[in-house]
Amino acid sequence: MKRRIRRHRHDMPELNMASLPDLIFTVLFFFMIVTHMRDIDLKVSYQVPAGTEVERLTHKRAVIPIYVGHPINSPADSVQIQLGNQVATIADVIAYIGEQRSQLSADDQEQLTVSIHADRNTPMGVIDDIKQKLRQAYALNVSFSATEQAKEQ
Repeated sequence: MKRRIRRHRHDMPELNMASLPDLIFTVLFFFMIVTHMRDIDLKVSYQVPAGTEVERLTHKRAVIPIYVGHPINSPADSVQIQLGNQVATIADVIAYIGEQRSQLSADDQEQLTVSIHADRNTPMGVIDDIKQKLRQAYALNVSFSATEQAKEQ
């Protein structure tokens, strides 16, 4: 006498998609919070120099960028300074730093750092003139933007 075993078919339950929109909006909200949108349109082009002692800035809310390079779609022998979204002269640096400093909180004013993003072929005289104006504006923490140079072995 043979017994026949009946096998019951078990269907796989469907995946519950009710929480998927919540997950998508949570991830979207996370990326909206942590993403920093660039609010400066570059009007100068520059090639970042390479450096050996490169470190990241930690207090980025109190960083004021100054871009130095040659005008976009212009000869590479001219030098142009960009403060915010405006092309400016070296004389405008003091007023620009004062304006930017007034928009910061008291804690951020103490941590104020000016980051100079200069082309690798910018004459040192232009950089020195900018540094003199920064001293007059009492912006004494200055950093220079650079990429890390590959280490030779």
